[in-house]
Amino acid sequence: MEKGCIWMRRCIVVGINPLHLTHTPLSISTVKSPPPSSSSSPSSTTPFTFFSTHQRRSLSATACAPSLHSIDDDISNPLISRAAEIEFSEGNSKTLLKGMRYHELEKWVQSHGYRPGQALMLWKRLYGNNIWAHCSDELEGINKDFKKMLSARAEFRALSLKEVRSASDGTKKILFTLDDGLVIETVIIPSDRGRNTVCVSSQVGCAMNCQFCYTGRMGLTRHLTAAEIVEQAVCARRMFTDEVGSITNVVFMGMGEPLQNIDNVVRAADIMVDEHGLQFSPRKVTVSTSGLVPQLKRFLHESTCALAVSLNATTDEVRNWIMPINRKYNLELLLGTLREELRHRHNYKVLFEYVMLAGVNDSMEDAKRLIDLVKDIPCKINLIQFNPYDGSLFKPTIDEKMIEFRNALAAGGCTVFLRMSRGDDQMAACGQLGKPGNFQAPLLRVPPQFEKVLNA
Repeated sequence: MEKGCIWMRRCIVVGINPLHLTHTPLSISTVKSPPPSSSSSPSSTTPFTFFSTHQRRSLSATACAPSLHSIDDDISNPLISRAAEIEFSEGNSKTLLKGMRYHELEKWVQSHGYRPGQALMLWKRLYGNNIWAHCSDELEGINKDFKKMLSARAEFRALSLKEVRSASDGTKKILFTLDDGLVIETVIIPSDRGRNTVCVSSQVGCAMNCQFCYTGRMGLTRHLTAAEIVEQAVCARRMFTDEVGSITNVVFMGMGEPLQNIDNVVRAADIMVDEHGLQFSPRKVTVSTSGLVPQLKRFLHESTCALAVSLNATTDEVRNWIMPINRKYNLELLLGTLREELRHRHNYKVLFEYVMLAGVNDSMEDAKRLIDLVKDIPCKINLIQFNPYDGSLFKPTIDEKMIEFRNALAAGGCTVFLRMSRGDDQMAACGQLGKPGNFQAPLLRVPPQFEKVLNA
C-alpha cells in the first residue's frame, strides 16, 4: 500500500473519520521571542501565540482532527494520510503572516515593539495597494528597522509555484507545491464581463467520494491551513491581474470539501473580505459544500460570505449513490435546515449546484422534483455540465436537454443558470482537479436501474 495512505476502515481504529470532522485546530505555537540584537528595534519578551512555519510543514489529517467515532460501512472509504509517519521539524521558526486575521497581526507586530499603525501598513502591502508582497524586499515605504525585523522573524509565503497550464478558452490552472511536497491546484476563470474568478482548494484531495468527481478519487490527505488557502487568492491577483484584469470573485470549489475544514476556511474567508486588504465583497466569496449539515449551520452563523450547496440529485436513492454524504445528511434534513436557517435572513440566497449526468438526474421528472424540493428556500440554481475524465462512469447531458431542463425550472418559478465547461482541455473544469494515486477511493455499487444507461 502506498506510504501515507490507508482505507477509512483502518482509520476508524485510530479514531479518524473524515465524514465526521467538525473541528480543525489551527496550527499555532506559543514561543518566547529571542532578545533583540543591538542593531535592531526592541522586541517584546512577552510570550505570543502565532502561526509557526515549522508546524505548518507537518499538518496531516490526524494532526487536524480530534478523535472521531465510526460510521456505517456503507459509507464510502476514502483515503487519508497517516500522521504517525510525519514528525515536526525543529530549529529556527518564523511566523507565517498570511494565516492571521488583522487583529492577530496587529498583536504580533506590537509584541515585537512596533506600533499598530505599522501593522496596518504591513497588512496593506500583503494584501492591497497592488503590491501583494512575497518578501520583505517588496515592502515599499516600510520603516527600515521594521523591515529588518520582518526579514528575520516573518515568513511571507505558504506556497511555491510549480506550473501554470493555460486552456484554450483562457482558463488558467495553477499547480502549487506545499512545504511537505504535496501539490494543490487553483483555477483562474477570466470573463469578458469583468467577473474574473479564482477557484481555490481547501484540502489536498477530498473525503466525500462523490462518484462523478475526479478529486474524490484521491481520498483525503490533509486539510490546507488558512495561509495556504489565502495565498491562492493573493497569487491569483499577483500573477494575473495585469493579464485578465482584477480578480473580483472567489469560489471555494477547488479540491476538497470546504466545510470539513471549516475553521481554516472561515478564517481564510475573513482575511479575504477584510476592508483594508484583499477587499473581496462577501457576496462574491462563495463557499461550497456537499451537505455537511452541522458545519453548514455554523458557517451561516459565523460568516457573511455566500453559500453554495452541491445538490445533484432529487431523490435520496440517487444521491446516496453519487454523493455518499447523503446517507448521513439526507435531502430532507439538508433542505429543511436551509429552509429554517434562511427564513429570517434578508437578501440572502443559497446557490444550488446541479451537475447534470446523462440518464441519471436529467429527466423531466427530476426537474419537477427539484422545483418542489427548493420551494420556499431563497435560492439560485446552477446547472453544471459534467466534465468527463479518464475512467469516469458518467456522460454529460447533451446541450439541448440541459436547455429543456433549465426551461422547465424557470417555468416552475426558479432562478436558474446554465454553466458550461471552462478549462476542460487542461483538466481545469469543475470536478477535474487533482491527481489520484495508485490507491483510490472505491466506486460504489450502481443501482440496477442505471446499469444499462452507464454501460451504453
